[in-house]
Amino acid sequence: MGYPKKIWIYLPVNYAKDIHKKFPVLYMMDGQNLFDSKTSFAGEWQVDETLDSLKANCIVVGIEHGNQERINELTPFKNDNYGGGKADLMLDFILHQVMPYINSTYRTKTDKNHTAIFGSSLGGLFAYYAVFKHPDIFGKAGVFSPAFWINKKELLELSKATDKSNAKFYFMCGTKESENMVTDLNELAHDLNRIRCECKMLTKKVIITNGEHNEKLWREQFAKAYLWLF
Repeated sequence: MGYPKKIWIYLPVNYAKDIHKKFPVLYMMDGQNLFDSKTSFAGEWQVDETLDSLKANCIVVGIEHGNQERINELTPFKNDNYGGGKADLMLDFILHQVMPYINSTYRTKTDKNHTAIFGSSLGGLFAYYAVFKHPDIFGKAGVFSPAFWINKKELLELSKATDKSNAKFYFMCGTKESENMVTDLNELAHDLNRIRCECKMLTKKVIITNGEHNEKLWREQFAKAYLWLF
């Protein structure tokens, strides 16, 4: 990336009990907001508390966003009004620096069916893109309140151009987010189901009445998404 990044690592409660057991890995964007209210923008997701309560067998890697660089890091295509378009650099960082470290340091299941990516807002857009860019790496994606509007045309073309992805997608947004949030999510999810056949049951879409674009919504919906994906 050209500048340092902090990552947060969550290990399941039973990680130390069975030294031979391997675990799936969930890579999550905007690491500042996942575990600690002191580092969060507007409240944390409580990912660690949630997974502890579920006795979840999963390693989570939270990846810090670059503050003023966030829009560059998480958008795959340049927007005429907002710029961006450097998501491939972030993906290279994850694939060639973060993943090798995680897989060499912790007991991980490295196949795509046990490797997920998750994000909200721009992070949700990034997670969606990452699966199509690297279908051999990511087999699951949590896509919360995705900012599809910033690259909608390109993402529609991307998803229509491929029928190879058999990844699981969990889409979620609220009705009180941006004006086009529900419409955009419905359109992308519909196209994805049409291309892959909804009969495969690889896509889950949840619309939360009165849900707003904030950590509260994402925190409250995280457990359901995790359980469906894993």
